[in-house]
Amino acid sequence: MSDRHHHEHTHNHHGGNGLLGTIATVLHLPGFGHSHDHGYSDLASDRAFHDNELGIRTVWLALGLLAITTVLQVVIYIASGSVALLADTVHNFGDAANSIPLLIAFYLARRVATTRYTYGYGRAEDIAGVFIVISIAFSAGYILWESLNKLIAPQPLTNLPWLALAAVVGFIGNELVALMQIRVGRQIGSDAMIADGQHARVDGLTSLAVLGAVFGALIGVPVLDPIIGIVIGVAIVGITWNATKSTWYRLMDAVDPHMLHHMQHAIEDSDGVVALNQLRARWVGHRLYADVVITLASELTIGEANTIVHDVKHRLTAVAPHLDDITVEVITEIG
Repeated sequence: MSDRHHHEHTHNHHGGNGLLGTIATVLHLPGFGHSHDHGYSDLASDRAFHDNELGIRTVWLALGLLAITTVLQVVIYIASGSVALLADTVHNFGDAANSIPLLIAFYLARRVATTRYTYGYGRAEDIAGVFIVISIAFSAGYILWESLNKLIAPQPLTNLPWLALAAVVGFIGNELVALMQIRVGRQIGSDAMIADGQHARVDGLTSLAVLGAVFGALIGVPVLDPIIGIVIGVAIVGITWNATKSTWYRLMDAVDPHMLHHMQHAIEDSDGVVALNQLRARWVGHRLYADVVITLASELTIGEANTIVHDVKHRLTAVAPHLDDITVEVITEIG
């Protein structure tokens, strides 16, 4: 005999803090977020809704910062008339557009599940991660190609002060976005957002390469430009590889074995659980789903069994806060 417990999460909770709340959450400032004491269903839906809204606001804020960075670079281009700077500005603007698939994915995640998409639309976030990884790989190839060309056929740089200013602006703008997206991505469990933050960091490193080129020209060592570019290009290849692995894991329903180990211990340490028969988990976007089969003593009443199941779910959410849905099947001990 078995009893299958499943919760449908229909409770949504707005943080109500707007842009200030987003910045406060990113910086972990006190006084923001949820401090209510709910049951498992309310907590899961609160976290899912809050994390998705935080993801949307973070991407919009990132797009805003990148837009400001691009505008400043355009102003510098107009003042300097540097064609090379214009090309770099257009490249940065195109890279900023890569956040749009991630934004669309977060908006899709708002939609309720349907008879066709029974788990909802969270997987769109993983698909967005594929596009972001491709974009990072393209950036790595682009900077390596340009660096090798400059190594073979060096080109003199002009408007050095303007180029240096544009490089500093580009690095600061992209690094701010990278810090914000990587931090929020880790907070809400979104590998796609982390990859997007890494892409912003790639653009910041590209701007640093321009600054290195300016320094090389000033000291009379122009070959420093392509050398720095190649070093940064190789570093970006490493970033691409890590982002590719993370995206592959999400698409293949892989989870961190250490997290699964903690979940296993949380269940086995629950009072009343005789045995853990099965534990499976998978990501859908930035939400985690778990299927659990446990054995309970045969003499327990239905009320006592429900209490144990409720305790198991609370213990699981304590060690895996991104859990959105936990299905627990109970098997009665024979004997």
